[in-house]
Amino acid sequence: MTNRGRRRAGARTPLLSPLRRRSVALAACGALVGTMTTGCWAEPSAMPAVRDFLIAWQVGNYEAAAGRTVGADRKQVEDALGRVRQQLDAASLRLSLGTEVEGSDVDQIVKKGDEADARFTVKIDLGENGQPWQYPGLMHLRRVGGKWKVVWDPSIINTKLKQGQRLAVVTEVPKRAPITDTAGRTALREIGAYQFGVFPGQLADPRKTIDQLVKETKIDGGRRLDGERLLGRVRSAPPQTFLPLLTLQAPDHNAVSQRLAQIPGLRFQGVRAPIAPAYAPELIGNLGPATADRLQQVGAPYQPGDTIGVSGIQLLQQRRLAGTPTVSVVAQDETGKTTERLRSWPGLEPQEVQTTLDPGYQKHADDALAGLPYPASMTVVRPSTGEVLAVANHGTGGKNLAFEGQYPPGLTFGIVSALALFSQAGMKQSTETTCPGTVTVGGKTFTNRARPDSTFANHFAASCKTTLAQLSSKVDAQTLLREASQLGIGKNWGLGVPAFTGSVPAPANDGEKAATMVGEGAVQVSPLAMALVAAAAYTGTWKPPYVFKDPSTTAQAPQAQSPPSESISNLKRVLNRTASRGNARGARVSGDVVGVAALATYNEGGRPKTVSWFIGSSGDRAFAIAVEGAVNTPKLVAKFLGG
Repeated sequence: MTNRGRRRAGARTPLLSPLRRRSVALAACGALVGTMTTGCWAEPSAMPAVRDFLIAWQVGNYEAAAGRTVGADRKQVEDALGRVRQQLDAASLRLSLGTEVEGSDVDQIVKKGDEADARFTVKIDLGENGQPWQYPGLMHLRRVGGKWKVVWDPSIINTKLKQGQRLAVVTEVPKRAPITDTAGRTALREIGAYQFGVFPGQLADPRKTIDQLVKETKIDGGRRLDGERLLGRVRSAPPQTFLPLLTLQAPDHNAVSQRLAQIPGLRFQGVRAPIAPAYAPELIGNLGPATADRLQQVGAPYQPGDTIGVSGIQLLQQRRLAGTPTVSVVAQDETGKTTERLRSWPGLEPQEVQTTLDPGYQKHADDALAGLPYPASMTVVRPSTGEVLAVANHGTGGKNLAFEGQYPPGLTFGIVSALALFSQAGMKQSTETTCPGTVTVGGKTFTNRARPDSTFANHFAASCKTTLAQLSSKVDAQTLLREASQLGIGKNWGLGVPAFTGSVPAPANDGEKAATMVGEGAVQVSPLAMALVAAAAYTGTWKPPYVFKDPSTTAQAPQAQSPPSESISNLKRVLNRTASRGNARGARVSGDVVGVAALATYNEGGRPKTVSWFIGSSGDRAFAIAVEGAVNTPKLVAKFLGG
């Protein structure tokens, strides 16, 4: 039942012409009561009257069903039967003789002279994949002029339905649970919104009101509500109770809200609620109306117009955060004062989603990127655990490039290359190397400013691309790929939110291998991937990242990986030299900062682009910054650490 409202194609039986209805009723005779004697009107018993009434009701031939009744105006009976599907917004209604109770020996029809009682079963499908509502029915019959007739009473529809009552569906939506930070404080802020709805019983023309609502609700790129499902929701709701249909956040949807306010029958009120992300909006996500296409994403039991997650964690954890509504079928009079619950399907309580985000680090990361003229992103992780502490995106158009960006890493990938050299080639940070201005490997030429012969650590710190390109001959491709994998690049992290883990294609020749060593060619990474590389360099162990405190919200994470301790020791000395005397020295606001800065160029859409990198650590916090333009990234790190 919790999946109420999602319609199966062709689930509703179309209304038929009288002749066609009669044909369907005749054809359905044997299907409805296969064990009975053939011939719908030939048997000298009450069975044909019961059977024909149920068949006509089931196939939607309400006129024929009413014609087999006595005790009330036929038009009244026809209307009452016809409204059942509408009042329940039902996908289908099926009827069968007898009670479908296992082991039951109750007679289907009990006669006493010219009076009889017939038992039958009602099964109503209230939505795709939902639990159907099945209950026993009872009707009384009387022989009139030698023919059996159904004595009309509303209790035929449901034994608890009384004269003057109707069926209605009541949906109780629980309050959405919050997304919280690492200390359990909300990551949401309160904003203004407009809530639109109707009193169903006060609508002169429900379809006209809903059609106008759908027409005017082109939001978020032209998305629309599902008008037919929305109309079914209105018709099935208690007529005298306000039914919320749509909530639009201000000021983003002020123009739409003003148009909706002009629709006759549509009511609105201003509300304030903690529904907007207080920070990291690209990760936390936003809420919005359940348009037709969004409902295909989140599925049942959510209804058109419901406020649901439309991006980020709000979307990914929709069912956990929103829970599911409790849905009840009730019998009530038109005033709603007398209401009896006939059946209820309990929903699921919403559950808080706690993240690992730290508001302090998040503010410092946001401040570090503020004011840049280029799109930029930054990720901060805790090396000792792998938890993500901050996710900052600036000018990215709503994209979470801190997790999903795909950039060439340039010489920041030298960390991976250095580990490969230390583990396979037996090199150390103190090994003497050269840094020529130009070197060609496998047909590929690499250039940089020429420097005197010195240690590997000094050349690394000076961004000597030619040094790494030359040294590529000392490692095989498999070793390079293995080191990248040990640092989590290209693995499935089981993070629970979209993230690009990186890609290091196998080099086809020596030229491609040299390009891979310097972070060029087809190598691509995200800021999160490189923050984890920096974290591994700090602790000596790569740990999978996580952004949710509750492990049940994520997939199975890979095992931690530890490169050889001697290799890590040499790497730390290299990064320390880079931060103290090399390309990362502008970030050293404290003695424990280590890292590497780099500039990488690439083509996007046939145009050359530049990405400025910094990856490093300071104590038990590792970070990576990527800026789509040439900027001084060490200065940004200093701003982050000094904030």
